[in-house]
Amino acid sequence: MNPLSSKFFQKPTLELAKCLLGCLLVKDTTEGTASGYIIETEAYMGPEDRAAHSFENRRTKRTEIMFGEAGIVYTYTMHTHTLVNVVSGPLEKPEAILIRAIEPYTGLELMHERRGTDNLRNLTNGLGKLTKALGITMNDYGHSFSKPPLYIASGIIPNDISIGPRIGIDNTGEARDYPWRFWITGNPFVSRHKKTVAPK
Repeated sequence: MNPLSSKFFQKPTLELAKCLLGCLLVKDTTEGTASGYIIETEAYMGPEDRAAHSFENRRTKRTEIMFGEAGIVYTYTMHTHTLVNVVSGPLEKPEAILIRAIEPYTGLELMHERRGTDNLRNLTNGLGKLTKALGITMNDYGHSFSKPPLYIASGIIPNDISIGPRIGIDNTGEARDYPWRFWITGNPFVSRHKKTVAPK
């Protein structure tokens, strides 16, 4: 599982959000290595996107990393969960891609132990679930996805990709309806199913 080069991430955000599907998300820790195929992503398009942390070029200690190079780890906490994003877009254009779900690949025993569940289907089918299973923490913030300990590697090519509105952003006006959520069609580890819209 060799990390993808930084060149892989030099794509428009919406394109990259689809290209990440099927890639392996890998985390090395002292406890061992765990990984899973990325099967669901959401794109956040920066200053023009009311759902983005960087809407209207909002620049804070938390969002500063989004103004940097593509392919950097952007982690943040929501409630008690750590969520993981891939910084995308050109320099000074703060865009990012949220990884919503993965399909477990290696280190299953370790993931089950971390999550405290024997239910495979419920192991990594959500934002906080996947980070806990892989051991992703706020300490990963600002690191490159092109080198360990948290990196993205080549995986599988999806047969079909579904597109639909993002989830959990109901208070963002028209942004809640943008078709910027992508997932591998029919994969059982998708976090939640909503109506699919036709690609544009």
